[in-house]
Amino acid sequence: MSSLWIGTYPVAGAGTPVGLGEGIWRIDLVDGRLRDARQVVRTPSPSFLALHPSGAVLYAANEQTDGTVSAFDVVGDELVHRATVPSGGADPCHLLLDVDARALLVANYSSGSLAVLPLDATGGFADEVHVLGHVGAGPHQQRQEGPHAHFVAHAPGGWVLVVDLGTDEIRRYRRTADGLRDDGIAVTLPPGTGPRHLAFSADGRFVYLVGELDVTVRVLAWDADSGTGSPVQTVPATLAGVVGALPSHVLLDGQRLLVGTRTADVVAEFRTADDGRLSHVADHPLPGRWPRHFEVVDGWTVVAEQVSGDLAVLAPDGSVRGSWPLPAPACVLPVRP
Repeated sequence: MSSLWIGTYPVAGAGTPVGLGEGIWRIDLVDGRLRDARQVVRTPSPSFLALHPSGAVLYAANEQTDGTVSAFDVVGDELVHRATVPSGGADPCHLLLDVDARALLVANYSSGSLAVLPLDATGGFADEVHVLGHVGAGPHQQRQEGPHAHFVAHAPGGWVLVVDLGTDEIRRYRRTADGLRDDGIAVTLPPGTGPRHLAFSADGRFVYLVGELDVTVRVLAWDADSGTGSPVQTVPATLAGVVGALPSHVLLDGQRLLVGTRTADVVAEFRTADDGRLSHVADHPLPGRWPRHFEVVDGWTVVAEQVSGDLAVLAPDGSVRGSWPLPAPACVLPVRP
C-alpha cells in the first residue's frame, strides 16, 4: 500500500476566492485502487506540495494574490501547522527543495519571480525571503503580458532553472557563496511557446519541455558546463486534435514520457530513444476533466483531474483502473514511508 498527499484548489477553480474549505487530503493506493480519502488540514488553495527530504515537513504553495507558503509537521498520518510566510510574490504555483534542503524555491506565477525561502536544520522557515524577479513579455496578449514563472528545476551542472511561460524563456541561476544569482537565459524559445513544465532524462543529456500555448513537447540537448539547451525535436503534445488543448505536466518514467493535456483530457505516452528523440505511443483518454498534475506510484499513474473533481488511476498500459471523487485536486505527492 502507498499513501498520497493531494493538494487542491478552491472548488470553483484557480483564481476564485480562496479559504472556503479547501485543503490538503490524504488517500491510500492499494493495487491500483484508491480508498480512504480524507481531508487532513484546511489551508487556502494549496495547489502544489513539496516534502522535506526528512519526510517530517510538508510544504504547500497557497496560490493566491498575496502569496504564502505553509509548512506542516508530518505527525503520523496527520499534518500539524508550523508556520505560514509570504511567498515573495503573487500566486505561487510550484515548489522545489534546494539540493541541500537549506532553502525552498518558489515559482510565483503572476508576479513572475523566483523566491528563495531559507530553511533551518529542522525544515522550518529561517531568514527573510530572497526574491529574484523576471522581466519581459510574449506575443499572447492574455497569457504573456508579463513574466510568469511556472516551474523550478535542478539542472545538471549545478544550475537552477525557472520556466517562464510569459517570456518564452528558461532562466538560469548560479549558486554562489551568497546564494542564487541570476545568470541569464538557458533557453530562448519561439515566441508564443508558453513553456510550462520540464523533465530531465536520467542521464541529464536531454530536457523534455512542455509548451502550454503551442501544444508541443520540445526535446533539448542539455550542456551542463554552459547551462544551455539546444533544440533537437518538437512534437505535438497530443494527437487528439482538440481546439484549445492545454498541456500541463510532463513526467519521465523510465523510457516512457507522459504528458497531461487539459481540454483534450488525455495523458499522452511517448517512447524516448537513445538520441533523446520521442515517438508517440498513444493518447490515453481519462475518465474526468482537466488533468493538472500526476505522479507514477508503484507503476500506477495517479492523475489529479481538477475540473471534474476526482483522482483517476491509469494502469501501466494506459487503461483506466478507477477513480475517486475529491474536490478540485491539483497536485499528487507520494507520502514518504
